[in-house]
Amino acid sequence: MESSREPWNLRSTGALERAWAGERLNAGQALALFAADLVDLGAVADAACRRRHPEIYRTYVVDRNLNYSNVCASRCRFCAFWRVSEAPDAYLLETDDVLAKVGEAVAAGATQILMQGGLHPSLPPEWYERLCRAIKERYAVHLHSFSPPEIVHLARLSDLTVEETLLRLRKAGLDSLPGGGAEILCDRVRRELSPSKCTAGEWLAVMRTAHRLGMPTTATMMFGHIETLAERVEHLLRLRELQDETRGFTAFIPWTYQPLHTALGGRPVGGHDYLRTLAISRLVLDNFENLQASWVTQGPKVAQVALRFGANDLGGTTMEENVVRAAGTEYRMSRDEMVRLIEEAGFAARQRDTYYHLLG
Repeated sequence: MESSREPWNLRSTGALERAWAGERLNAGQALALFAADLVDLGAVADAACRRRHPEIYRTYVVDRNLNYSNVCASRCRFCAFWRVSEAPDAYLLETDDVLAKVGEAVAAGATQILMQGGLHPSLPPEWYERLCRAIKERYAVHLHSFSPPEIVHLARLSDLTVEETLLRLRKAGLDSLPGGGAEILCDRVRRELSPSKCTAGEWLAVMRTAHRLGMPTTATMMFGHIETLAERVEHLLRLRELQDETRGFTAFIPWTYQPLHTALGGRPVGGHDYLRTLAISRLVLDNFENLQASWVTQGPKVAQVALRFGANDLGGTTMEENVVRAAGTEYRMSRDEMVRLIEEAGFAARQRDTYYHLLG
């Protein structure tokens, strides 16, 4: 891309010009970008990404997304995965089953295990600790597991503080936290979608505590349901503010709501809205090093385009995925296909670990 030529026309907003110049955007300017020409917006986000990542490669990680249980007390309206304990298809994996799945992943070259489950109403901290220890005793793999709502729920269930809960899990082998359960960090939205789940402030407090303890985390945003565009921007600005404070987020992953089989219902947003929101995320989150493309919800082709709209990473091979699949969306991606997509987008493909260190 020729950086000497401004890639927009007179219809574009002043906010796009500020973003092109690398200036920090405020809430109003970020909101204005939703009205910018999509191609122009993508070009500016791509330029911002290339300033931060001038290297010729884009990255991916080999991992497995392992859902240890679908029993959940939260009953979120947007989720098709959760079950009550008495449901005929409710499950809780035995330790041996988890170890078998981890073993399959490690044998396939996985360096990271992403474990998440529902807010189980009765599992004590000792269950999670035993599980982490069992994995670490057998496999040299990074445990990127247990989202903030799970941490808040476990702390409440056990009469522990969030810090005590994290310290116990870290001692047992937990390495970092995924950014799940963020949805939209606005309590109006959370009250309607998931009133039994942690508040926006509690989600941020878990991440702040983890960062203070030296545990890196990722951040996510699930959008395209009942939130307004201004609330998407509010979400991004709250993440940016915490990142200014802690520098503990390693990556941001925006993904789209999948409505099939959910109580909330509705229609899924398409690739245009996804790419627009991804590009705006790159421009607003000027203190985030890495943005992942969401092939799990958007499919491989849109994810490939995302590498030109601000994303520098294709995320994980995943191996299995149950939460989004329960809502009717199922994409598969092998390591070979991931490499091919990156190369066809004009980059070299490099495998990374959870900390974005290159492997091999």
